[in-house]
Amino acid sequence: MLGPSFETAIRLIDEAHAQDPNKVQSNGEEVPYELFYSNKMSDYLNRCDTDASETLRLAIRAQHLRRWEVPRSSYAMNKTGYHMWRTYLKKRQADLAGQICLDSGYSSEDASRVAALVRKENLNNDAETQTLEDVACLVFLDDQFEAFEKEHDEAKVLGILRKTWVKMSDKGHELALNIPMSDRAKELIAKALADD
Repeated sequence: MLGPSFETAIRLIDEAHAQDPNKVQSNGEEVPYELFYSNKMSDYLNRCDTDASETLRLAIRAQHLRRWEVPRSSYAMNKTGYHMWRTYLKKRQADLAGQICLDSGYSSEDASRVAALVRKENLNNDAETQTLEDVACLVFLDDQFEAFEKEHDEAKVLGILRKTWVKMSDKGHELALNIPMSDRAKELIAKALADD
């Protein structure tokens, strides 16, 4: 059973997400993008692992915590800049999530665990980190892929699909293949997997 510390932490995380000035339409309503994204993350976690720990649930919900405050354009628009941006964001988001956990009454051990999950530490050997990676990939495929593929050439799209697929578990693959997508998106995924 999830306790009062969990409820407080989720409320604080969602309050931070609600400050995102970037808006999207969801069910006919305009909502802050990061709040929309975090709810999708939680939804996919429930599909991947109905018995997920509190720390994993918190890390999933905090995955992009206050990300809009550090736009991609604040780093060089090349591969090195992209990796520097992602590395900085992981550390920053983990620190923010850990502090919210402490402020909500969690132990330093639990707060550190949430932060480690947000940073995706020990991906190859930690089942919870793998679940978080699966969920992030599923949300990308469900929510961001179709727009992404329209902005990039096919070779880049296929490369990203292959990289995404390799990061996922068998359970993640199964869920990914059941995401409703356009015929074009399905065609690209089939092509990426066939060429792999």
